[in-house]
Amino acid sequence: MTRIAVVYYSATGNVYALAQAVADGARSAGAEVRLRRAAELAPDEAIDSNPQWRAHLNATAEVPEVGHDDLRWADGYAFGTPTRYGNVSAQLKQFLDTTAALWAAGDLADKAATAFTSAINAHGGNESTLLALYNTMHHWGAIIVPNGYTHEAFTAAGGNPYGTAHPSGGGAPGEAVLTAARRQGARVTRIAALLRPDRRSSAELSAAGATAGT
Repeated sequence: MTRIAVVYYSATGNVYALAQAVADGARSAGAEVRLRRAAELAPDEAIDSNPQWRAHLNATAEVPEVGHDDLRWADGYAFGTPTRYGNVSAQLKQFLDTTAALWAAGDLADKAATAFTSAINAHGGNESTLLALYNTMHHWGAIIVPNGYTHEAFTAAGGNPYGTAHPSGGGAPGEAVLTAARRQGARVTRIAALLRPDRRSSAELSAAGATAGT
Protein backbone atom coordinates (compact mmCIF):
# COMPACT_ATOMS: atom_id res chain seq x y z
CA MET A 1 0.00 0.00 0.00
CA THR A 2 1.29 3.44 -0.94
CA ARG A 3 2.06 5.65 2.06
CA ILE A 4 1.25 9.36 2.08
CA ALA A 5 2.15 11.83 4.83
CA VAL A 6 -0.08 14.91 4.93
CA VAL A 7 1.87 17.48 6.95
CA TYR A 8 0.38 20.88 7.69
CA TYR A 9 0.34 23.95 9.88
CA SER A 10 -2.94 25.78 10.46
CA ALA A 11 -3.66 28.67 12.81
CA THR A 12 -7.44 29.02 12.58
CA GLY A 13 -8.47 25.90 10.67
CA ASN A 14 -8.58 26.67 6.96
CA VAL A 15 -5.41 24.76 6.09
CA TYR A 16 -6.49 21.98 8.44
CA ALA A 17 -9.72 21.59 6.45
CA LEU A 18 -7.69 21.36 3.25
CA ALA A 19 -5.34 18.82 4.87
CA GLN A 20 -8.27 16.62 5.85
CA ALA A 21 -9.60 16.76 2.29
CA VAL A 22 -6.19 15.93 0.82
CA ALA A 23 -5.95 12.98 3.21
CA ASP A 24 -9.42 11.79 2.19
CA GLY A 25 -8.44 11.98 -1.46
CA ALA A 26 -5.28 10.00 -0.84
CA ARG A 27 -7.22 7.30 0.99
CA SER A 28 -9.74 7.14 -1.86
CA ALA A 29 -6.84 6.32 -4.19
CA GLY A 30 -5.73 3.46 -1.96
CA ALA A 31 -3.15 5.13 0.28
CA GLU A 32 -2.33 4.60 3.90
CA VAL A 33 -2.25 8.13 5.32
CA ARG A 34 -0.61 9.84 8.26
CA LEU A 35 -2.09 13.27 9.03
CA ARG A 36 0.45 15.27 11.01
CA ARG A 37 0.66 18.87 12.22
CA ALA A 38 3.70 21.09 12.66
CA ALA A 39 4.28 22.14 16.25
CA GLU A 40 2.95 25.52 17.32
CA LEU A 41 5.76 28.04 17.96
CA ALA A 42 3.79 31.21 18.69
CA PRO A 43 3.65 32.45 22.29
CA ASP A 44 0.43 32.11 24.26
CA GLU A 45 -0.20 35.85 24.22
CA ALA A 46 -0.26 35.85 20.42
CA ILE A 47 -2.53 32.82 20.25
CA ASP A 48 -4.91 34.16 22.90
CA SER A 49 -5.21 37.45 21.02
CA ASN A 50 -7.24 35.59 18.38
CA PRO A 51 -10.02 33.41 19.83
CA GLN A 52 -10.23 31.38 16.61
CA TRP A 53 -6.52 30.56 16.85
CA ARG A 54 -6.82 29.33 20.45
CA ALA A 55 -9.99 27.39 19.69
CA HIS A 56 -8.44 25.62 16.72
CA LEU A 57 -5.26 24.76 18.60
CA ASN A 58 -7.29 23.23 21.41
CA ALA A 59 -9.62 21.40 19.03
CA THR A 60 -6.76 19.71 17.13
CA ALA A 61 -4.52 18.88 20.09
CA GLU A 62 -5.02 15.18 19.40
CA VAL A 63 -3.49 15.39 15.91
CA PRO A 64 0.06 14.02 16.27
CA GLU A 65 2.96 16.39 15.67
CA VAL A 66 5.08 15.53 12.66
CA GLY A 67 8.42 13.83 13.18
CA HIS A 68 11.26 12.60 11.02
CA ASP A 69 9.93 9.05 11.11
CA ASP A 70 6.82 10.22 9.26
CA LEU A 71 8.98 11.44 6.38
CA ARG A 72 11.03 8.23 6.29
CA TRP A 73 7.84 6.18 6.31
CA ALA A 74 6.07 7.96 3.49
CA ASP A 75 6.29 7.32 -0.24
CA GLY A 76 4.80 10.74 -0.95
CA TYR A 77 4.11 14.02 0.79
CA ALA A 78 1.44 16.71 0.82
CA PHE A 79 2.48 19.85 2.71
CA GLY A 80 0.05 22.57 3.73
CA THR A 81 0.72 26.03 5.10
CA PRO A 82 -1.01 29.38 5.40
CA THR A 83 0.80 32.10 3.55
CA ARG A 84 2.93 34.45 5.63
CA TYR A 85 3.87 37.50 3.57
CA GLY A 86 3.92 35.25 0.50
CA ASN A 87 6.07 32.65 2.23
CA VAL A 88 5.88 29.45 4.27
CA SER A 89 4.69 29.74 7.88
CA ALA A 90 7.44 29.71 10.49
CA GLN A 91 5.94 26.64 12.14
CA LEU A 92 6.18 24.44 9.05
CA LYS A 93 9.48 25.95 7.93
CA GLN A 94 11.06 25.25 11.31
CA PHE A 95 10.26 21.56 10.90
CA LEU A 96 11.53 21.47 7.33
CA ASP A 97 14.77 23.07 8.50
CA THR A 98 15.42 20.07 10.77
CA THR A 99 15.49 17.55 7.91
CA ALA A 100 19.11 17.98 6.80
CA ALA A 101 20.17 14.57 8.09
CA LEU A 102 17.32 12.88 6.22
CA TRP A 103 18.25 14.79 3.07
CA ALA A 104 21.93 13.84 3.41
CA ALA A 105 20.99 10.18 3.81
CA GLY A 106 18.84 10.26 0.67
CA ASP A 107 15.70 9.43 2.63
CA LEU A 108 13.68 12.20 0.96
CA ALA A 109 14.74 11.73 -2.66
CA ASP A 110 12.56 10.38 -5.45
CA LYS A 111 9.33 10.74 -3.47
CA ALA A 112 6.26 12.53 -4.79
CA ALA A 113 5.54 15.88 -3.13
CA THR A 114 2.70 18.35 -3.49
CA ALA A 115 1.51 21.40 -1.54
CA PHE A 116 -1.56 23.47 -0.65
CA THR A 117 -2.14 26.80 1.04
CA SER A 118 -4.55 29.50 2.16
CA ALA A 119 -4.42 33.30 2.28
CA ILE A 120 -7.07 35.83 3.20
CA ASN A 121 -7.66 36.80 -0.45
CA ALA A 122 -7.06 35.30 -3.86
CA HIS A 123 -3.91 37.32 -4.46
CA GLY A 124 -2.52 37.27 -0.93
CA GLY A 125 0.63 35.32 -1.76
CA ASN A 126 -0.82 31.89 -2.42
CA GLU A 127 1.23 31.15 -5.52
CA SER A 128 4.51 32.49 -4.14
CA THR A 129 3.99 30.50 -0.94
CA LEU A 130 3.60 27.26 -2.87
CA LEU A 131 6.64 28.02 -5.00
CA ALA A 132 8.67 28.85 -1.89
CA LEU A 133 7.64 25.58 -0.30
CA TYR A 134 8.62 23.66 -3.42
CA ASN A 135 12.14 25.10 -3.16
CA THR A 136 12.75 22.73 -0.25
CA MET A 137 11.41 19.81 -2.29
CA HIS A 138 13.86 20.65 -5.08
CA HIS A 139 16.74 20.38 -2.64
CA TRP A 140 15.45 17.07 -1.35
CA GLY A 141 15.39 15.64 -4.86
CA ALA A 142 11.67 14.95 -4.50
CA ILE A 143 9.40 14.69 -7.53
CA ILE A 144 7.10 17.71 -7.42
CA VAL A 145 3.49 16.94 -8.31
CA PRO A 146 1.60 20.17 -9.07
CA ASN A 147 -2.09 20.28 -9.85
CA GLY A 148 -1.52 21.78 -13.26
CA TYR A 149 -4.73 21.85 -15.25
CA THR A 150 -5.11 18.09 -15.15
CA HIS A 151 -8.70 17.99 -13.90
CA GLU A 152 -11.71 20.27 -14.07
CA ALA A 153 -11.86 20.34 -10.25
CA PHE A 154 -8.66 22.41 -10.15
CA THR A 155 -10.07 24.97 -12.55
CA ALA A 156 -13.33 25.16 -10.59
CA ALA A 157 -11.36 25.91 -7.42
CA GLY A 158 -9.62 28.95 -8.91
CA GLY A 159 -7.19 27.41 -11.35
CA ASN A 160 -3.98 27.58 -9.30
CA PRO A 161 -1.64 25.21 -11.16
CA TYR A 162 0.83 24.92 -8.27
CA GLY A 163 -1.57 23.46 -5.71
CA THR A 164 -4.94 23.97 -4.10
CA ALA A 165 -5.29 27.48 -2.62
CA HIS A 166 -8.14 28.87 -0.55
CA PRO A 167 -8.99 32.59 -0.19
CA SER A 168 -10.10 32.52 3.43
CA GLY A 169 -11.55 36.04 3.51
CA GLY A 170 -14.80 34.52 2.29
CA GLY A 171 -14.95 31.97 5.12
CA ALA A 172 -14.09 28.30 5.43
CA PRO A 173 -13.22 26.27 2.32
CA GLY A 174 -16.26 25.52 0.21
CA GLU A 175 -17.04 22.34 -1.67
CA ALA A 176 -15.21 23.38 -4.86
CA VAL A 177 -11.95 23.91 -2.97
CA LEU A 178 -12.37 20.75 -0.90
CA THR A 179 -13.07 18.75 -4.06
CA ALA A 180 -9.85 20.09 -5.58
CA ALA A 181 -7.94 19.18 -2.42
CA ARG A 182 -9.32 15.65 -2.51
CA ARG A 183 -8.37 15.36 -6.15
CA GLN A 184 -4.87 16.63 -5.30
CA GLY A 185 -4.52 13.95 -2.63
CA ALA A 186 -5.56 11.27 -5.08
CA ARG A 187 -3.19 12.62 -7.72
CA VAL A 188 -0.10 12.62 -5.49
CA THR A 189 -1.00 9.10 -4.37
CA ARG A 190 -1.12 7.82 -7.92
CA ILE A 191 2.20 9.42 -8.81
CA ALA A 192 3.78 8.09 -5.61
CA ALA A 193 2.49 4.62 -6.51
CA LEU A 194 4.15 4.84 -9.92
CA LEU A 195 7.43 5.78 -8.25
CA ARG A 196 7.24 2.95 -5.69
CA PRO A 197 5.82 -0.08 -7.52
CA ASP A 198 7.09 -2.42 -4.78
CA ARG A 199 4.49 -0.97 -2.41
CA ARG A 200 1.50 -1.11 -4.73
CA SER A 201 -1.38 -3.52 -4.48
CA SER A 202 -2.85 -4.97 -7.67
CA ALA A 203 -5.78 -2.54 -7.36
CA GLU A 204 -3.42 0.42 -7.06
CA LEU A 205 -1.42 -0.77 -10.07
CA SER A 206 -4.56 -0.79 -12.16
CA ALA A 207 -5.77 2.60 -10.92
CA ALA A 208 -2.39 4.25 -11.31
CA GLY A 209 -1.95 3.06 -14.85
CA ALA A 210 -5.44 4.16 -15.84
CA THR A 211 -5.55 7.58 -14.21
CA ALA A 212 -2.01 8.88 -13.61
CA GLY A 213 -2.71 11.93 -15.72
CA THR A 214 -5.88 13.00 -13.90
